[in-house]
Amino acid sequence: MLLMTIPQSRQADLARTKLVEALACVGRQETDALRQVYDLTSAKLFGICLRISQDREGAEDILQEVYVSIWNRAASFDPARSSPITWMCTIARNRAIDWRRAQRLPDAPIEDAALKMADIRPRAPEIMLAAENRKQLHDCLDALENRQNAAIRSAFLDGLTYAELAARASVPAGTMKSWIRRGLMRLKECLERD
Repeated sequence: MLLMTIPQSRQADLARTKLVEALACVGRQETDALRQVYDLTSAKLFGICLRISQDREGAEDILQEVYVSIWNRAASFDPARSSPITWMCTIARNRAIDWRRAQRLPDAPIEDAALKMADIRPRAPEIMLAAENRKQLHDCLDALENRQNAAIRSAFLDGLTYAELAARASVPAGTMKSWIRRGLMRLKECLERD
């Protein structure tokens, strides 16, 4: 049985068209379309929210606000002005930045603030364990091939998709997926071994 492969640029065009159509349906307040948009974009948008907020619970709250904004503003989305994912990433970025700004505590006299604030700093053993875990992770990442190391860091730390990574490296998306999959397997083995 012969499997037909669709060129990567064609796949990207099809994904964009699918997302544009789904956003148009969201603009008409179709809840099933919002579920489809969520399924197609939530991983990437959550990555942006998490990277900016540096707080998992905060990122989850921000992501919810992002989809409320998408629901309310989808009718105004113009695919001629930007790609759908760029439009949604901008919403996520702006919401996450607003959240970070809102986290700043209001000015209060130093004495009052010091008395009301609990010491939430991690204790020495927790700091040492976290540092050891970070070092182990970085050592294991550094032991990977350069292309696997770079792809995993970009995917999980920068929130890039397989398609974006493949385009950057000028390789097919399937190749990029294989690099990441093999890299993650080696990373897991290394972390379990140590």
